[in-house]
Amino acid sequence: MRVVVADTSPIDYLVLLSCVEVLQQLYGQVVIPAAVFRELSADGAPAKVAAWVRTKPEWLAVRAEDPSKAPEISDLLASIDAGEAEAIRIAAGEVDSLLLIDDAAGRAVAARLGVTNTGTLGVLVAAGQAGIIDLRTMLDRLKQTNFRVSGALLDRLLDGTPDRS
Repeated sequence: MRVVVADTSPIDYLVLLSCVEVLQQLYGQVVIPAAVFRELSADGAPAKVAAWVRTKPEWLAVRAEDPSKAPEISDLLASIDAGEAEAIRIAAGEVDSLLLIDDAAGRAVAARLGVTNTGTLGVLVAAGQAGIIDLRTMLDRLKQTNFRVSGALLDRLLDGTPDRS
């Protein structure tokens, strides 16, 4: 069974878009590392996000990562933040995993380790294709946040053209 592990950013944006339940609908259970839980509930987190994570739905599991499981990747993880590093370590330790992560450096490390990954946009596209959300509406809402994405990519997603970059 595929283990879905999330970093902070995808959960943050999906909560802000009021569609975080797509994670359960698409994947069943989602695992977050303890560091991600702390980031989502920290004083600087958006109030809506902190309130959501404190009421932690049953489908969200918080897991402590075990740094001794993959010490050989510690050097690769040194350049990214704690939440990303823990999420990558947990995903890398699973036989079949999907990592939800937006940070370009974190995605590059995950890909280098052979960890399949997608980000907030990938989750939204999958939910749109499954008929769970209206993709155009969610992308319009996403544009109103501080999420960084090119207008050209959003246009391609709305047109159904796969991203080749």
